[in-house]
Amino acid sequence: MYDFDELAAFADVMTTGSLTRSAQKLGLAKSTLSRRISQLEARLNQPLLRRQANRLIPTEAGLLFQSYCTELLAMAAHSQEALAELREEISGKVTLEVHGALARGWMAGVMDAFLTRYPKVELTLHTRETPPSKMHSNSVHIWLGATHECGLNQERLGHLTRGLYASPNYLARAGTPHHPSELASHAWIDLLDTASSGLLLHHAEHSDYLFDAPRSRLRVDLTVLHIDAIAYGQGIGLLPHWVVEKRECHHPGDLVNCLPGWEPAPLPITLLYAYGHHSRRVNALLEFLREQVPAAWQTLPEATHAT
Repeated sequence: MYDFDELAAFADVMTTGSLTRSAQKLGLAKSTLSRRISQLEARLNQPLLRRQANRLIPTEAGLLFQSYCTELLAMAAHSQEALAELREEISGKVTLEVHGALARGWMAGVMDAFLTRYPKVELTLHTRETPPSKMHSNSVHIWLGATHECGLNQERLGHLTRGLYASPNYLARAGTPHHPSELASHAWIDLLDTASSGLLLHHAEHSDYLFDAPRSRLRVDLTVLHIDAIAYGQGIGLLPHWVVEKRECHHPGDLVNCLPGWEPAPLPITLLYAYGHHSRRVNALLEFLREQVPAAWQTLPEATHAT
């Protein structure tokens, strides 16, 4: 069994090459430091250091043992941190990044409830419209849309179905389409060119239709601007039904599903977080977010969302 004081003494002397400097750094008497290294060598039955001029240099055994010593000290430090965390309340800083489409109708209530449950946690909330590529260990992200391999754990929370929406004023002025083939004669409002490569629309009673969207006179990169542009009568656009329902609570009648039944494939909602061990505050946030998933997001049957 190793003595961690002896390990720490050896590791520091390996760094400084000097008993005097290490003793000063560790706040120990030089004789105490020398004795600890001698005791470690006795345990290992191997000399670890030898004197050369005014420096201590490692023997072959010392070089070999150094990496094991570093790992043992690191494991000891991690175990102490983990045990200390168990004794403490859940506290500290954590960051949550949420896709802009999910922030308005869901995040405000979730954020308030989380802070109420964990009063010693400091939560930083960011909204974003582009998927993450890497993440800090104390960060969590909720993304809407397709994901790619980014070195993060990806946990599916559900899906959002979508439809084609316009404002009543726009439809009164431009007419209501009755089939996707009529969309070509309407103004199209795009979000980050989501329909630039074609939009495949499905219908339970009709054949699929590939909509080749006309060039959008207005292209935006924020979900909130996209919704507002459609609500203000700039044209027709593709929106998640759930997002529209939440907006309708505050602005009833602003948006109309102008081609009910015609829908593209649903968008997946994914929880992304770093692999490996997480702090208690991150685990608390992950569990809380799983609890708060709205029923409307619930994962579709595999056959439905395999597209």
